[in-house]
Amino acid sequence: EVQLQASGGGQVQTGGSLRLSCATSGFKFENYVVAWYRQAPGKEREPIACISGDDGATYYTAATKDRFTISSDNAKKNFYLEGHWLKPEDTALYYCAADPQHVACYSERWIQWRYQSWGQGTLVTVSS
Repeated sequence: EVQLQASGGGQVQTGGSLRLSCATSGFKFENYVVAWYRQAPGKEREPIACISGDDGATYYTAATKDRFTISSDNAKKNFYLEGHWLKPEDTALYYCAADPQHVACYSERWIQWRYQSWGQGTLVTVSS
């Protein structure tokens, strides 16, 4: 069974940074792609970044590419999200997700992909 566990959320001041972790189990990391999403209060869930487990290719959205970085540790089967220069509008539940289809993290198509497996979310609150 594919399982994902996000952690690292908390309170951050405007201009601060975050580092979230997602621990995974139940699948071979190299055969999957993984991603971070977030959902702000009253808004739809939106993609942040994805990374391919086999070659480490990463993709972002236009809104996230300048302040967020996704990375992975294949040996630990973990992946991470770093965010910098945080703003109050970055307040959200941050989710990690995984999918066995390589196309789920490929070019701009990844933004529309519906990931197969999801973690429970970790809350990040950015105070002004």
